[in-house]
Amino acid sequence: MSEVTTEIRLLLVDDEWLVRAGLRTMLTGQPDIDIVGEASDGSAVREKVAETGANLVLMDIRMPKVNGLVATEALRALPDPPHVVMLTTFDTDDLVLRSLQAGASGFLLKDTPPADLIAALRKVVAGEPILSPAITRKLIVRFTEPGERKSKADTQFDQLTPGEQRVAVAVAQGNSNSAIAEDLFVSVATVKSHISHILDKLGFNNRVQIALLVHDARPGEVP
Repeated sequence: MSEVTTEIRLLLVDDEWLVRAGLRTMLTGQPDIDIVGEASDGSAVREKVAETGANLVLMDIRMPKVNGLVATEALRALPDPPHVVMLTTFDTDDLVLRSLQAGASGFLLKDTPPADLIAALRKVVAGEPILSPAITRKLIVRFTEPGERKSKADTQFDQLTPGEQRVAVAVAQGNSNSAIAEDLFVSVATVKSHISHILDKLGFNNRVQIALLVHDARPGEVP
């Protein structure tokens, strides 16, 4: 059994107390997850993060005063921001893509099975993606215009080195750093370095934006 090395200090943010209660029940008892606080609106998130030292925020998108998008943007402005994972019902939420662009590390559907949700939270804190290629594809179709999107993506993708391009495609396929390293016969450190260079070069905040770029520029290389 692998040893747990990363402690998750989790802040739950949702305006429905039943949702927060359900998440707390689901996550309590996990040895590496400590639920350090709750908030019912995005307006309280920065204060709660400062108060609790949370390194991961599981955040609803739609809230009555300050939504998850605005709260995420506020958190990303912090010197050492926590990871943010958005909770959404997807089919009715038009803020998903904007949330990812604002710096969220990914998103989960509210009906995600408990085991998958727990695994996703661990991946985010460990620096791994929580991308569903199918949902990423739906996001692109739903929220953007194909012609302009393709042209811009081609230009950005061409700015990457061949090694960076291979890593970007692997990220879009939903692979972890270790899986990418194994497939490309390089070290995990090299994979992380490539991802860091891609983010800096293109002005991105997270791996989700890399995946969206690849879906636009090289649609035949992703599921």
